[in-house]
Amino acid sequence: MDTRALLDGLMAYCGFIPLLTLHEFGHAWMAWKCGDDTARLLGRITVNPLAHMEFIGTVVLPLVAIFLSASSPELAGLIIGWGKPVPVNPNNLRNPRLDGTLVALAGPAMNVLLAIGIIALAKVGDLASSAAMVSICRTLALQSLFLCFFNLLPVPPLDGSHVVKNLIGMSYETYWKISQFGLFIVIALMQIPQVRGAITFVTVLTWVLIRTAFRV
Repeated sequence: MDTRALLDGLMAYCGFIPLLTLHEFGHAWMAWKCGDDTARLLGRITVNPLAHMEFIGTVVLPLVAIFLSASSPELAGLIIGWGKPVPVNPNNLRNPRLDGTLVALAGPAMNVLLAIGIIALAKVGDLASSAAMVSICRTLALQSLFLCFFNLLPVPPLDGSHVVKNLIGMSYETYWKISQFGLFIVIALMQIPQVRGAITFVTVLTWVLIRTAFRV
């Protein structure tokens, strides 16, 4: 087992948790602002990670992926992770299709805002001549942007699928039927080099643009 890869994976996981937490917070907050207080009543408008963590998806599978990547990298691609979905009652939204789209985009948008804020911190680290701070912030910003663009894949139950559902007016019944196979579709897609490459390309491009803006 590659000890360095294992330690790097565990450090990345420590960054993944707050990024995922704020991603889910973004969904919950936007749903509340659009008229649905379901998530608020369930305590989801919070930055407490425990409120947004799903045991299997947030803890078990990501940690398994880390250990697999340290011992057998070709197996790690079969493992994905997720947070506890934010419950949204479309009947409470003032404009279900528009507001539903805003709720779906709020999580990825939060990750972009986080990346901008993190790169701003990297600029502070650069001015303070703290190479460690700059390095950590760059990595976190990349993670945040990858989480954003991965979630925009138009496959249930990822955020991008909700956007497409609202754009084409797909019924909730049809959507949830497709969602039964969503996890398997996502796993299959992530094994396609072109899909991984596209997500990585957009992630890195956005990361470079933000870094260039801050001159970090």
